[in-house]
Amino acid sequence: MTINENEKKILLTEKDMPRQWYNINPDLPKPLDPPINPQTGKVLGPEDLAILFPMELIKQEVSMDRFIDIPKELIDIYKMWRPTP
Repeated sequence: MTINENEKKILLTEKDMPRQWYNINPDLPKPLDPPINPQTGKVLGPEDLAILFPMELIKQEVSMDRFIDIPKELIDIYKMWRPTP
């Protein structure tokens, strides 16, 4: 890990990169309201969301697991380039 005091940027080595995402859902005082279809006013189900998002992403959105494994394919991409704040 490299810390540049002037730029306030932390650069992680491959071994320091996170392998899981933190999911805030289990730590909220109450669950978030489900997404609503703006046209019908009804709750969107996974089949509705599948038009826009891959099923794995939909599963993450509704998951109550505190940590979600980052897929290996994405970790491989992060090794080449990783967004920084």
